[in-house]
Amino acid sequence: MTKEQVAEALSEIGTLLELQGESVFRVNAYHNAAKAILELPGDLRQMVADGSIREVSGIGASVADKIKELLTTGSLPYLDELRAAVPRGLVEMLRVPGIGPKKVKALYEHLQIDSLEKLKTACEAGQVATLKGFGGKTQQKILEGLALLEQVGHRVRLDLALGLGQTLLEQIRTFPGVIRSELCGSVRRRKETCADLDILASSSEPGPIMERFVQLPQVIQVLAHGPTKSSVRAEMYIHGEKVVLQADLRVVREEQYPFGLLYFTGSKEHNIRLRQRAIDLGLTLNEYALANEQKSIPCHSEEEIYAALGLPFIPPELREDTGEIEAAEAGQLPVLLTPADVRGVFHNHTTYSDGAASLEEMAVAAKKLGFEYFGVGDHSQSLTIARGLPPGAVRKQWAEIDRLNKKLHGIHIFKGTEVDILDDGSLDYPDELLAGFDYVVASVHTRFGLSEEEMTARVCKALAHPAVTMLGHATGRLLLRREGYKINLDEVLKVAAQHGKMIEINAQPSRLDLDWRYVKQAKARGIPIVINPDAHSVGELELYRFGVDVARRGWLTKNDVFNTRCYAEVKKELARRKRHATQA
Repeated sequence: MTKEQVAEALSEIGTLLELQGESVFRVNAYHNAAKAILELPGDLRQMVADGSIREVSGIGASVADKIKELLTTGSLPYLDELRAAVPRGLVEMLRVPGIGPKKVKALYEHLQIDSLEKLKTACEAGQVATLKGFGGKTQQKILEGLALLEQVGHRVRLDLALGLGQTLLEQIRTFPGVIRSELCGSVRRRKETCADLDILASSSEPGPIMERFVQLPQVIQVLAHGPTKSSVRAEMYIHGEKVVLQADLRVVREEQYPFGLLYFTGSKEHNIRLRQRAIDLGLTLNEYALANEQKSIPCHSEEEIYAALGLPFIPPELREDTGEIEAAEAGQLPVLLTPADVRGVFHNHTTYSDGAASLEEMAVAAKKLGFEYFGVGDHSQSLTIARGLPPGAVRKQWAEIDRLNKKLHGIHIFKGTEVDILDDGSLDYPDELLAGFDYVVASVHTRFGLSEEEMTARVCKALAHPAVTMLGHATGRLLLRREGYKINLDEVLKVAAQHGKMIEINAQPSRLDLDWRYVKQAKARGIPIVINPDAHSVGELELYRFGVDVARRGWLTKNDVFNTRCYAEVKKELARRKRHATQA
């Protein structure tokens, strides 16, 4: 058993105990132990063997014994007993956004609801609203959560799908006989979420490759095993999170590979347009060839296929049939942004608020990534749950930034804040304090239940404030977990353009907000985009790359993104905006 599997088992014990109504102390003991296991710097097996596991904070003798049993036997009768005692449907109900173990327990005890289907029926009949502690609003939120689950199914975030996919791909590329291999489908197009993995390889001997594929260590179930295509269910832990996806491997002959790569990358709509273009040229395009009865046109790459169809190469991120064919025909495809174009980031958190690393640690890490500047954006005072900074702490941070800018070389720290947009659209700091920042990221973190009109007015009022530089995570969505709040983004973009504000692509894979479709609209309005990782740790600084993926899907070039500018240009522009805000 791996460290991640042990942690998952302990966390499951905590959840099952809570569903049974056990004490908070006992429940938290298992959840805390799971967290401690994931954060262990050493080898878990060695620590169990020498007894040092008992010295780890949060792991008591009883839990330590269970960890040892899991490692030595691969199972735990205590966990099996809990699973047998708690209906499996109750655990499934925890997938509904906004429902915790206490509510699930109440639903089971009072209405005998033990499945998602029964929960939906009870909500539609109005029964849930009658329960103490629920009410009509909670019932409606549950229905909305159920609808979200039906919509997303078992999709996973791009970062998780990509992590699993790349692990499989790296191993496939080592198989004898593999000539070329690549991830296809929604992962290659960098969609925000993915339902499965499509992998393509070329070889003259597919049989041995299929045999090796179905035996990879990540495979937990073989769904189909054929001579040129196999499907498996693969599992892997990524940053402590279990990822399970179906993975399909297809093997084609080397001369078919470019056609298969194009076909299996998609999108379906883009492929239809290309096939029609081939028909107009008297040809047929499929996953194997571009040909007709008289001839076959050999192509060694996707670029050659597009050229044969009279088009320049269209990057995978643009293949959604949203105008890319027409732009290619007119010679107007954008030269898309690349990760190397980004020269700094702004929205990041430190230990001053809810970050895990110090200001200096974050700045040094930013420099190691090749950035010229690093912007701090810790939370403002009202967001106490994230240790928002009162004015005194802000001034203390400013003083530290001044000291670090004298000490560090090759990286400049800008003074910023992620200031909360309050219910009425005002900002969480007084104007005199806001005037001291180099830039201000304005974001909504509370009262997501406002009407569309109220939320739109709230955000637009904040954007009209002279001190605001950019809007953070525009909709507040959490992919696969929470829909964004109701807001009229067309109006928000109009107001942002009117007041010369920037809008963030929040590169956290759980957000990727602004959505690429609205990124495209922002570009059309001339709104500068900023790509921010919203990093809460050193490692999360690298998440900016997922923001670049969104930018590429939104047709952005280097010139469309503010933080592709060098330090001197950024400093000059932020100073100009600051002067304008002071004079307003």
